[in-house]
Amino acid sequence: MMKLKQLLQSRTHLSGILLHGKPCDIRNPSWLHAFTSRVGLSTATDHFTDKGKDSDRVFADYCVYKGKASLSMYPVLPKFSRLDSGGLKVDRRGVMMLSFSPAIGERKYDWEKKQFFALSAVEMGSLISLGPGGGCEFFHDPSMKTSNAGQVRKTLSVKPVEGGSYFLSLSVVNNKLQTNNRLTVPITAAEFSVMKTACSFALPHILGWDRYMDQKQQPGTEATSEWER
Repeated sequence: MMKLKQLLQSRTHLSGILLHGKPCDIRNPSWLHAFTSRVGLSTATDHFTDKGKDSDRVFADYCVYKGKASLSMYPVLPKFSRLDSGGLKVDRRGVMMLSFSPAIGERKYDWEKKQFFALSAVEMGSLISLGPGGGCEFFHDPSMKTSNAGQVRKTLSVKPVEGGSYFLSLSVVNNKLQTNNRLTVPITAAEFSVMKTACSFALPHILGWDRYMDQKQQPGTEATSEWER
């Protein structure tokens, strides 16, 4: 009996050293929490630091897979620049990125031929405010105000159908390459509701207001009344 007790104590001592580098009691409930936490952290670290990539990067697309094409959406956060005073200013506002990929078989998609459309804050507002039976259409020229303006035109249309469903269609006309691609994804009422809710949630982050609201307000740095000059 004495030998069994000594064996258990020895195993307890060894387990603690293997986990923490120092002795600890595995009979303590906190030991199990520490063990599971460390295993989860180790797994996540091994996965996300592969090939030197940022271990804090998070991927959380909302995806819809249909017969002829797939659609995924995800927020792109704004870019900030540092002011001479040390503060931050939004240098480029974020967007809600839509990605369309054509189908090449049953549940197979050609990710190399995906097409993108970036919804601005106002365009997200148009999507959020759509009522029953409402639709909208957006036009983009990626090279607007440059010498290449008009060479590539993108059109995103949201058209309602019966039952509260929608057709989301992206048309990309490239005059330089002489191509005209059109991808259409049918969206159910439930899927469209998820998209609108996601846009509503992401909008303050797209504007950078989450960073603004988290800051410690400095007195006298901005107007607090509409009558101040």
